[in-house]
Amino acid sequence: MERERDVGSRTVKNVKGPSSKASSGSSLPVLIDVEDFKGTFSFDEFFKNLVYEVLPPVNDEDITSPNSVNQQPPVSNGAYRRSDSDSGGNKLTILTGPPFAEAEFLQPLFRDARKELVDLCNQVETRLEKLKKEVAAYDAKHGKRIGELEKGVDVLFESFGRLDSRIAGVGQTAARIGDHLQAADAHRDSASQTIELIKYLMEFNSSPGDLMELSPLFSDDSKVAEAAAVAQKLRSYAEDDLGLPGPIPTSAMKNTPNASMGLEVAVANLQDYCNELENRLLAKFDAASQRRELSTMAECAKILSQFNRGVSAMQRYVASRPMFMDVEVMELDSKTVGEPGNTAKGLNALYKEILDTVQKEAATVTSVFPSPDAVMSILVQRILEQRVFAVLDRILEKPSLTNPVPMEEGGYLQYLRTLAIAVEKTQELAKELQTLGCGDLDAEELAEALFSSHREEYPELEQASLNQLYQEKIAELKAMGPQADSAPGTPRGAPPRATNPTSVGSQMVMSVTVVTEFVRWNEEAVHRCTLLTPQPLRLATNVRAIFTCLLDQVSQYTTEGLERAQVALNDAAAMRERFSLGSTVSRRVMAAAAAAAEAAAHAGESSVRGFMVAVQRATSNVALVQQHFVNTISRLLLPVDGAHAACCEEMANAMSNSEGAALKGLKVCIETIVGEAERLLTAEQKAADYRPLDDGNPPDHRPTTACIRVVQYLARILEFVQSALEGLNKQAFMTELGNRLHKSLINHWLKFQFSASGGLRLKRDVSEYADFVRSFKAPVVDEKFEQLGTLVNVFIVAPESLPTLLDSSLKLARKDALRFIQLREDYKTVKVATDLFN
Repeated sequence: MERERDVGSRTVKNVKGPSSKASSGSSLPVLIDVEDFKGTFSFDEFFKNLVYEVLPPVNDEDITSPNSVNQQPPVSNGAYRRSDSDSGGNKLTILTGPPFAEAEFLQPLFRDARKELVDLCNQVETRLEKLKKEVAAYDAKHGKRIGELEKGVDVLFESFGRLDSRIAGVGQTAARIGDHLQAADAHRDSASQTIELIKYLMEFNSSPGDLMELSPLFSDDSKVAEAAAVAQKLRSYAEDDLGLPGPIPTSAMKNTPNASMGLEVAVANLQDYCNELENRLLAKFDAASQRRELSTMAECAKILSQFNRGVSAMQRYVASRPMFMDVEVMELDSKTVGEPGNTAKGLNALYKEILDTVQKEAATVTSVFPSPDAVMSILVQRILEQRVFAVLDRILEKPSLTNPVPMEEGGYLQYLRTLAIAVEKTQELAKELQTLGCGDLDAEELAEALFSSHREEYPELEQASLNQLYQEKIAELKAMGPQADSAPGTPRGAPPRATNPTSVGSQMVMSVTVVTEFVRWNEEAVHRCTLLTPQPLRLATNVRAIFTCLLDQVSQYTTEGLERAQVALNDAAAMRERFSLGSTVSRRVMAAAAAAAEAAAHAGESSVRGFMVAVQRATSNVALVQQHFVNTISRLLLPVDGAHAACCEEMANAMSNSEGAALKGLKVCIETIVGEAERLLTAEQKAADYRPLDDGNPPDHRPTTACIRVVQYLARILEFVQSALEGLNKQAFMTELGNRLHKSLINHWLKFQFSASGGLRLKRDVSEYADFVRSFKAPVVDEKFEQLGTLVNVFIVAPESLPTLLDSSLKLARKDALRFIQLREDYKTVKVATDLFN
């Protein structure tokens, strides 16, 4: 019986029956073929087919379905198996007994399967050994064949190499043969041409000046180009053969009695013929040019290019342009740019017309001449050197440094502005001409050369112009007299000018606007300098000289302004000294002197105010110069080593005079302020302020009138001092003012005696002064006034408390405290106070 079983994913055939081979001791015949393990192998399927006869699958439907035939109840302690007597093999019988009763059937089956598998492994190993031997034999045979093929390939490559070398050798030989043939052909052509040239040369060598017996080639107008080429070759041959530096004129041959009939005659005749032919072609070229026959012009130009590279035709064409020959064009140029104040517009119109003309001429030149760049070079050079130079010479009349041009006629500035415009517009023209094309000519360099004479004296003229403008401005300001200045920097609340006849208002007032104008002149001069001095090193030198002019101008103007403001301070101080109050004058004289002193005080305050305004404007002026240096000057000085540092030093030196005048005036301001404070203290302070009468009224805790007046005066002064001064200058001024005020107050109080209630009044004054001086923002002054507040306690405490006070808070100021103690009204009557000095 034959049956098919599925092993893995393949179908396995097992043949069973009495003739099947059975293992010894096996219960079932088993046959396992090695082919069953090929492809995809599944152990589950293999095992299933192996035990199929012993453990047939259970049909669940036959067991559980109520409609099934011969349904038997399940037995919990047994298993179903297929009956051997059932012909269909589908009848289920119940095996009773313990679970897995089929194990005794499976054990011999598995032993036989194992034995079969071992036999299969041995068969597979035997077959593998056989295959390995076959593969090794095949590999040896294949390797031998590969070696033989490699040797054959090497021999083939060697053959190819020899063949390639042979081909290369044959090719080189063919190339050399071709070169020899080509050279031979060239020699043959050269020999033929030489024969022809010798023939023509003999014709020219007949006799000096005899050109009648020449070949038709040299007389046929239709062969002019060929004749010119031949003539040039003959001339070159003859001159090179003789080693002559140049052609020999026919007149020289005739005047030489022993002149030989060699090639010298040919050279002379050739020269005469070439001259005659060139003149003929030039005449034809000129005629065609007048008729605008470009083809004829081009033909003539091409032939003439063989005579001195065609320079004669190029020059003839350029010289015949209307812009160089027409007088009306030249007059129109002068008229266009000759209008005063209209130079830029005139030059723009003129240069635009030149560019349009050159552009049109460039088109004609390109279509006519074989070397258009050379023609354009001659044309552009002629335009710049003739037409443009004539215009510039007319508008740029160089002024003299010895005879300055009056400002009514524009001064030096008009010439410098015209020069700058001319340079700028001419440079633009040169760039445009270079763009249109002018061959090897450097149009920009040529344009620069047009101004070479003007650049030589430019730095001196620029400085002369700045000085001229400065003098003119100062004269104008002096002529205007005192003006109300609304320039930036006027302190808040300050009047436009002092009203007192002796104040700075009666003189020329320093202005920031004027210095701004100085800076604007300098900026314009520096801009011109960068335009007229393209070389960096020269530019740095010129810019430094121009900036030095500004330093001198601002220094002089600022110093003089500060000195004028200081004159008002000195006048006010003189008035104050003149009208100081005496102690032995009558009441009427005292009243008149007090009125005059008030006027002097008002003049002093106005002069201080005016000087502070001058200081503030001087500071603004210096700041303008420094800003101009940073923005414009410094970067131009970098190409020269040390120029920047040297210029900074010059700036500091130039401003030192102004700083000196400012410091001197500020000292006078402090004297004026302190003097007015002392006057107010003297006029307003009463002895009763510090020794009030004991009338039973409560003590007055307000500051004294003198203190109030002094503080009010100082507050007015401080308002414009704070806005006028900045930084360290302000700090130094306020510190000095505070120290002087402190000293004056102490000297003032030493003139009085103090009661206990007067001491309280004094302490209130000191507190008022201390609060006010805090606005000075001077720590040293604050410390002194705080100590002064402690010092006046000697007037308040009881006499027996003075030693304790001196040994504690007044230990460091004992000397001043002892001086103040002597001002107590009970100083002579109280023994304990007197003991302090023992």
